[in-house]
Amino acid sequence: MSSDGDQLRLHMREGEVAGTLLVPASLRPGVLMVHGWGGNRRQYLEVAHQLTALGCVCLTFDLTGHSATSARRQDVTRQENLDDVTAAYDFLAAHPQVNESAIAVIGSSYGGYLAALLTATRRVAWLALRAPALYRDRDWDAPKQQLARLQDLPHYRRTVIAPDANRALRTCACFPGDVLIVESERDTIVPRPTLTSYRRAFRVARSLSYRMIANANHALSDHDSQRAYAAILIEWISAQLLNSDALGRDAPPQAVEEPEAV
Repeated sequence: MSSDGDQLRLHMREGEVAGTLLVPASLRPGVLMVHGWGGNRRQYLEVAHQLTALGCVCLTFDLTGHSATSARRQDVTRQENLDDVTAAYDFLAAHPQVNESAIAVIGSSYGGYLAALLTATRRVAWLALRAPALYRDRDWDAPKQQLARLQDLPHYRRTVIAPDANRALRTCACFPGDVLIVESERDTIVPRPTLTSYRRAFRVARSLSYRMIANANHALSDHDSQRAYAAILIEWISAQLLNSDALGRDAPPQAVEEPEAV
């Protein structure tokens, strides 16, 4: 069916009238959700249900080293977890109802870092990062659990890093889609300079939206913060779906900064 719909004649009591029939596309947007270090797939289930109601096909999963594979927590590496995310993306993209050109990836903390890296090898239309963590490029094959000790991460994350000085940020600098970055106001694990590093990295993004959850800590440990984050995601994904006809258009990139406290 063309975008103008199927043209038809409707038989009415007084004769025939012209009509145009438009039906939903058979392919649906996909949403991949990546939890943070120490989290699990259940943290995104409520949001996944809401996004499914909007017509999305959602996948949330457990990274290696978590839940059933928690015995691997001490030795799993970033590469293995990136392989997890890539395999999950490929599973979702291969689903017969998913439009591979309309996939969103949502990641929190460590999951946000992995989501950013994923965009180097997979097609992502929309990228949502909540408190995305940042790690030094070195020690890539070291167990993830040891990185805080090996890399002095508190100091590293309090420094604004140039995009060309970090693998994840270099990937972000090439990302052409729509981006949402969410900050927790009282985050001591991923402080504002790290968020600034990510925001500055998205040089060619079609759009960049920024939200701050007032009084929230890194883990979103209170229900108000969790509800605020869910509302931000639903609102942003809904807006992207409404504008999804713009995907693939040869339009100049634009940055739309929308700092808000929720």
